[in-house]
Amino acid sequence: MLDEIHDSDARPLISQVQPMEILMQEYSSNPNFIRKMEWLKKKGWHGVRRTKGDGDCFYRSFAFAWVERILRAVDRDLAVAAAISTLHTTWLGLADVGFDVEILEDFYDVLRTLVEQVITPEPGGQTLNASLLLEAFTKPEASNAIVSYVRMLTSAELRKNQKEYAAFVVHPETQESMPIPEFCNQFVDGMGREADHVQMQALAKAMGVNLSVAYLDGRLGQDDAVDFVKFENGGGNDVNGIEEVVLLYRPGHYDILEHRAHEHRSSAASALVTPSVME
Repeated sequence: MLDEIHDSDARPLISQVQPMEILMQEYSSNPNFIRKMEWLKKKGWHGVRRTKGDGDCFYRSFAFAWVERILRAVDRDLAVAAAISTLHTTWLGLADVGFDVEILEDFYDVLRTLVEQVITPEPGGQTLNASLLLEAFTKPEASNAIVSYVRMLTSAELRKNQKEYAAFVVHPETQESMPIPEFCNQFVDGMGREADHVQMQALAKAMGVNLSVAYLDGRLGQDDAVDFVKFENGGGNDVNGIEEVVLLYRPGHYDILEHRAHEHRSSAASALVTPSVME
């Protein structure tokens, strides 16, 4: 599916948290959307961190939310240790399915270094905070490197466990079954290719994290409730001290769903996201 959210070039790759009312204004002519967003607010979801609609929105949203949850973990040492272990294990697995790890090493280093910085400051620098995380994901070079890497992890998971996923791998337009290597070549490995359930399940499993996606599709149901599709890879709401990643889907696009309506603006973050872009 092509991304139906056609963002302007001015929109950042990922934004600060914005109130749900921002989306409600955009869908003011669609009462079904409005009622469902009101339902989300009643359930405690008051904001959204928006991701640029460039076809990479799922992967960028997932990766940002995953690192942010490590940053917010009660036991950061545990969360970082678990995340680094996962990254190392999945890194070794890339070669097993035929990827050239030397080509991907720089992408891997970007994500690993960002996670390590949660508890270990860079030489002459500081530990990761919310502003530095936003800055990293707003810079195209670092942000796209991370997106490319988690795409490869998704592809490797699908290729490694083909029997597990084969029944769910179909062409996104024709809905006909596809060989997994061909599917990955066409719809996973390259930038700008949207994700569907099979990619979501594969990435969540590869990263060992619980994922929940709220589907804001505007359909009129028996009530105003929003369906949450869960991809669970551990007990409870967190795995190894890392809370589940919660995303918001609207036709053709993924953002990060938030309980908070705003986030504190430091000078660094304010310089990256101007008021005109936030509108």
